[in-house]
Formats: sequence, structure tokens, C-alpha cells
Amino acid sequence: MRSEGQTPGMLVDDARRSGCGMLGAVSEQMSSAAVTAGDEDLELARSGDDAAFTRLVAPLRAQLRAHCYRMLGSIHDADDAMQDALLRAWRGIDRFEGRSSFRSWLYTVATRTCLDTIEHRGRRALPIDLGPSSEQVVVADVPLTEISWLDPYPTSGLETIGGPDEQFLQRQSVELAFVAALQHLPANQRAALLLFDVLCFSAAEIATSLGTSTASVNSALQRARRVVAERVPEQSQQKTLQQTDDVRLSEIVAGFSSAIERGDVAALVALLTHDVTWSMPPMGHWYRGLDAVTDFAVQVPFACGSWQHVATSANSQPAVACYLRPAGSAHHVGWSINVLTLREDRICDVTSFIGSGHFVDFGLPTELAIEES
Repeated sequence: MRSEGQTPGMLVDDARRSGCGMLGAVSEQMSSAAVTAGDEDLELARSGDDAAFTRLVAPLRAQLRAHCYRMLGSIHDADDAMQDALLRAWRGIDRFEGRSSFRSWLYTVATRTCLDTIEHRGRRALPIDLGPSSEQVVVADVPLTEISWLDPYPTSGLETIGGPDEQFLQRQSVELAFVAALQHLPANQRAALLLFDVLCFSAAEIATSLGTSTASVNSALQRARRVVAERVPEQSQQKTLQQTDDVRLSEIVAGFSSAIERGDVAALVALLTHDVTWSMPPMGHWYRGLDAVTDFAVQVPFACGSWQHVATSANSQPAVACYLRPAGSAHHVGWSINVLTLREDRICDVTSFIGSGHFVDFGLPTELAIEES
């Protein structure tokens, strides 16, 4: 049983608490070592050498991008915020006095930039946030363009962050359920939770970063954890994946793809939990339960036409890039990135992010030639 205030699925248990200091110390030592080794670059950057500044930032880019994504829930907003933050940091580096590590200072700049973005753009959502599941399949569902939808995040790049423990934590912190839960927090609570629980900043450091008091930070952390605890599964996807045999995991991903391509209801049902959910942002309707999801699969993806699939990874979870062949076309066109959430060795949630733009974000082709039979 988790204790009150803990964030399920994240390393915020006793082991996480005792280990956070270690991870934070390792990160700070790495950052301090980098600055020490790059003192000349720091001085050059302060004097206006942009190449030196680029060298200072390079080891932190992947972490910084992931942080902006967690804050904003959008890969495009994250990229914009990161570029804006780096520009702000470049223009203000002569004011960096070295009282904290360069890493801490840069994260402070990035966090404040994200807070400015949230103030103007609000939070991101998934269909489940809009209302209850649909009892009947809506075949002619239409995109809700007025909603700011959550984006999937390419997993590539996270494996370069720190050692195994830090990589594990970073992967957990971009899981779809966690990032979606963050969107329900006020901006200051979101920032405090991420800086403390993911990036291992102290409450005092966060207070300085956010321009508030340590007491306010601790209060924000307590409130944020209560909200997130209601929305994130007890066990993270990373723990589930660790407990799932690689062969079985490959079978699940390949079996899901094959079932859609062949229109095989029985094969699909065998992979799903009884309470499975399926949503398709930017479509507003979503479905819960084996009967409703099966009915949806039969009436929509099974009836759409010819499919091809490519296995990928999104939000540190197994995912499938789905390509649909329109009538009369000589190609399969990128349709959706389907992020699969597992419970034990079954799929308990499918989130189909529709749009060819996601394929570009993932470095995937937007079209596939028809496979020869």
C-alpha cells in the first residue's frame, strides 16, 4: 500500500526519496564537472562566443526538451519553449554568477519560459478528459479543432540521459498517464512536482527558481501529488515492461498490428483487458470495456481499408505507427501513432494520435509503398 501523498508509478516511494539525493548529486556532479572542464567555454560564452555556449548546452539538450514536454504536453510547444529558453539564457549568460550549477540555472530559465507559455496557451487534454465514454460507436466522428490536444513524445534520446537509474526515472516521467495527469495541475504545482520529483531539485532551489517561499513549494508539492495520485496507475509502464518477457512484448505489438491488418476480432480480443479503453485525439469520442472497444474496432479500423504497421516507441511505451491505404492510392499514408499501455501482459489502453505530423516528429516516413504479396 502506498502512503498518502505518494505519486503512483513514479519513484516517489521510500526508495525514490533516499535515491533522489543520490541522483541529484550525480547530476550536479556531472554538471559541475562539465562546467569545471568547460570553464574556458563559460568565460568565452560570457564574452559573446555562441559556439562556446552551444558546447555548454549540448549535454543537456535531451533532458531540457523532455522537461519542456512534461511541462507543456506538446512536442511542438516544447521545442519552441526550449529554443526561447536557450535564447534567453544566451542573452543573459553574463548574469550567471555560478552560485548554482549551470544545469540548475538553465532549468530555471526553461521552467520560467514554460510557465509563460502555459499562461498564454493553457493545458493539453486527451478525450477522456472531456467527458464519459461513448456507449455507441460514432463512425463519422469529426476532429475537435478547438481543443489543445496532448502530443505523443518520441522515446529516442532519453536513453542518452545519465546512468541506468536516471534513465529509468526519465522514461517514467514521460509516460502518457503521467504527462496527462500533469495537465490537471496549476502551472506552479506542475513545475514544483517536476523539479523536485523528477529533476531532484531541493525545495529551496525550487523556491528560488519560481520566486516563492519554501513553504509554498512544499504546499504545492502536497497538492500536486494528491491530484496526480488519482490519475496515474499504481505501477509505472517501465516496471510493467521490466516484468514482461521480451518475446511476449514483441508478440503483443505484432499481434495488435496483425489483428488490425487482418480484421481478426478474436486475435484482438485476446490481447485486451476487460476494461480496456481506446481513444483517438483529435476525435472527442472514446470507448471503455471489451464490448465497446471491440464494436469500435469492427466498425472503424477494421472497416477503413488496408493497413500497414511499423513498431515504434512513444512516451517510453510500446507503440505502433499505423498507415492506411486510401481507395485508389498506390501508397499507405501515415494515419496515427497508437500508444499501447499494458497491464501485466495485456493492453489496457490504446491512444491513437491521428495526424501525419506525428510521423514527422518520430522521424518516420509519412507514406509506405504497398507491400508485394
